[in-house]
Amino acid sequence: MTTPPALLIAGHGTRDEAGAEAFRDFVRELGRRHPELPVAGGFIELSPPPLGDAVTELVERGVKRFAAVPLMLVSAGHAKGDIPAALARERERHPGISYTYGRPLGPHPSLLRVLERRLDEALASTVRTPSDRADVTVLLVGRGSTDPDANAEVLKAARLLWEGRGYAGVETAFVSLAAPDVPSGLDRCMKLGARRIVVLPYFLFTGILPDRVRQQTQGWAEAHPEVEVVSADVIGPAEELLDLVMERYREAVAGDIRMNCDSCVYRIALPGFEDKVGIPQQPHFHPDDDGHHHSHGHHHGSHAHSH
Repeated sequence: MTTPPALLIAGHGTRDEAGAEAFRDFVRELGRRHPELPVAGGFIELSPPPLGDAVTELVERGVKRFAAVPLMLVSAGHAKGDIPAALARERERHPGISYTYGRPLGPHPSLLRVLERRLDEALASTVRTPSDRADVTVLLVGRGSTDPDANAEVLKAARLLWEGRGYAGVETAFVSLAAPDVPSGLDRCMKLGARRIVVLPYFLFTGILPDRVRQQTQGWAEAHPEVEVVSADVIGPAEELLDLVMERYREAVAGDIRMNCDSCVYRIALPGFEDKVGIPQQPHFHPDDDGHHHSHGHHHGSHAHSH
């Protein structure tokens, strides 16, 4: 009987210890649910363990083949460049290993159901029937990126969340690196006539940025008492998320990767980003990596996400 490839979970990283521990708990839960698979997880930056340590852990457990799944909602710089380059580096560090690379998580229908549930939880005391949703405007807040393709994915999620669910509208904002920011997004909702707004963080786990979203929402609400504003929770370690990671794992193992590259700045010349086309991708060195000497020019190749 052929041993299935191991599962490697690649996380972004956060300076918030509770958020980092939520990721580590999630990886442990996947391991408990799938005892037939070696499961490990690591971060690209900010939090231990670094991704390289997770690969080493698998190798020390006798793993030769693994499938890497980015635990990320959108395909931005980490998923498109840092993780593939880091995996290529690990293949040089550990001769004889092989891997396949999965795609990011969203916007997947199962995650949209979780987002809808988070909205229902936030509105539990005031929205009792589907028709009540017609008075609710949602502001979906993403991380924000310098990659326009990644930001566009948040708008895609917002549109899919709006379709068929009866909300007055679903607008978008970003907490960093992209416009509109949270206060500007709330301003837009109000100008569109919203009198009841739910701010919905498009994040997997708690952390510095989701906390910032909640703080900015509270500040805006205090300045606009005429508008009812509530904050919803992050996606969290929902059953749907656990199942989706395994779906992405099975896709990667089977070679059924449907990465969306139609508007990727590394392949297509988008206005203002023409200089990114074809540039080599380099691994993002985690500060806890062994041998981190700030030499960023050795292990790189062409843009490596799969089709």
